[in-house]
Amino acid sequence: MNNIEEIKSRIDIVDLVSETVKLRRTGKNYIGFCPFHSNTRTPAFVVFPESGTWRCFGECNEGGDIFRFLMKKEGWDFSETLHYLAQKAGITLEPLTPKKKEENAYEEKLSGILEEALIFFRHHLTQTEKGQAALAYLTEKRKLTSKTIETFELGYAPDGWEDGLAYFRNKGYSEKELLDCGLITKRSEQEGFYDRFRNRVTFPIRDANQRLCGFGARALLSEDNPKYLNSPQTLLFDKSALLYGLDKARKPIRTADQAVIVEGYFDVIGLYQSGFQNAVSPMGTALTPVQMRLLKRYTRKIILALDPDSAGEKATLKGLEVARDAMDHSDDFIFDPRGLVRTEARLDADIRVCSLPEGKDPDEIALEDQEKWKEIIDQAKPIITHVIDALVNGKNLDDPKTKSEIASKVVPLIKDVPNAVERDAYRQQLARVLHIDEQSLFSISEVQYISRGRSNRRKIETEPGSLETLASSEKSKIYNLEKHFILLLLKKPELVYDVDRYLKKNDLVPLSNSDVESGDLQLVFVLIMKSLQQVDQDAAEFILQNLPDDLVWLETEWEQVIHTGTSQDRILEDLARTLLILRKIKVNEKIKSLYLLQQQTDENEAAADLELQKELLDAIKTRGLVEKAQSIPLISD
Repeated sequence: MNNIEEIKSRIDIVDLVSETVKLRRTGKNYIGFCPFHSNTRTPAFVVFPESGTWRCFGECNEGGDIFRFLMKKEGWDFSETLHYLAQKAGITLEPLTPKKKEENAYEEKLSGILEEALIFFRHHLTQTEKGQAALAYLTEKRKLTSKTIETFELGYAPDGWEDGLAYFRNKGYSEKELLDCGLITKRSEQEGFYDRFRNRVTFPIRDANQRLCGFGARALLSEDNPKYLNSPQTLLFDKSALLYGLDKARKPIRTADQAVIVEGYFDVIGLYQSGFQNAVSPMGTALTPVQMRLLKRYTRKIILALDPDSAGEKATLKGLEVARDAMDHSDDFIFDPRGLVRTEARLDADIRVCSLPEGKDPDEIALEDQEKWKEIIDQAKPIITHVIDALVNGKNLDDPKTKSEIASKVVPLIKDVPNAVERDAYRQQLARVLHIDEQSLFSISEVQYISRGRSNRRKIETEPGSLETLASSEKSKIYNLEKHFILLLLKKPELVYDVDRYLKKNDLVPLSNSDVESGDLQLVFVLIMKSLQQVDQDAAEFILQNLPDDLVWLETEWEQVIHTGTSQDRILEDLARTLLILRKIKVNEKIKSLYLLQQQTDENEAAADLELQKELLDAIKTRGLVEKAQSIPLISD
């Protein structure tokens, strides 16, 4: 996969376009007003998630992919767009050297060998006598139809040690090529190789773009171990980055706006045959962040349908942990006991867990009774309720230490919930189950996640008693942030110079009055700047002497804003982070306003429209610079 394909696979066009265009879902696509021409009557701009493309059916009559969208929107050339999107996707661009071209060609050859292996396995399942036992296993025991077997391209690996090896040698392929695509294994005690898959049902594993990456295989004899065997790690096959069935489930997941995660191959296949085509499998291992990020391109609503045994329970909890790390978070703002501003992440996903009957797999349930499976999915419990039930099961809740351990695991999950009412409800639920005062849950020391851009988060230990100061509106949120910024500068006025150097380094404009828009706080900001321009007094003395009587209350908070012992570097980091948050909020508001103005501009006011477009592009570029600065730690840990 080249850089362009990799970028397209990682960046969801809906997410990208939604940053600047308000989209509304209609069926499986999204529509909105075209950002490239003035139109307030008919939304003629359509985004097609499945193909990763967009098109304006109005005046522009243009379309393209994410590259074309940004090139048109930002006025960039392809190189600029490529570098921007690569950075956004977390991809390091490398020049296409002759060596790289050779590597790409080799990968394509390996992919071709796997396609031939698929035909080889299919032939042995359907056209050979030895394959009849495997076919009977699929149709009689697993209750799969011929159509389903064909749809999922199931096959049979013959039981000879070198059947496949001999076949591919005759086709002219080398042992190295067969080894590199995972079809053969090197003998450990003697020279030579043997077939990796023998006397097994085979499952081709494709990525979301339909490319064949490897195989899974299920043993037909109970004495053959392991029961399930996958391709080894190869240039094409990375189990941690693939979800079985996603190539077929992409559209159904988008349509249902829901993905069901099951354990195995047959779960996915049986559900698909029963009409539930939005299931995928991590192929018997714990979910990984890469797999969860794959899913979030299609939905933020996920149901975990894993086994009810202890191993399945651990997998469920691991899945939640991975989801918390991989799924996007929205940010609320808090002020900890040291007075430093923090962004508190709220998980932007609806994760639920369904309870499976003991001893029953999803495919068995769905193939026997489709309504029963639908009922199980409909009754899936919110993940927090499930975790509470799982943690208290069989525990002595009279033991204070047990209560504390359970609470310490559940409270961080509750804090991930974006809706304040739901958070309160879960706290009350946990308090009732543990028979404790709800207020005691607020004093638990826990790990807070601080956003440093979409994909870079680090952990900071907070002190007991940390209280949320959540803004009830955007207006109060901005005021609280501006106040915090001013209080930090009042404490250390000279840091203005360091902040300006930081802004210049990130191609951002220096500090100005526009960074503090609240009237009273802007007055203090002007005073701080004047204190640095005069030489007769110490800056702090000058500020105190000239602080208006109406703002003397700031002195009290001034003394409490920074915890004793906090280093100047940490204060600078907090100043910079607070300023970037403010600028992003304000530039987003500016972009929204400009779009509204642009839509309301009369068609014959061409000059005004061009001016609006220029201003809009400048604002969008500014937001990009702010986001880039947010993604880079000011202080290396």
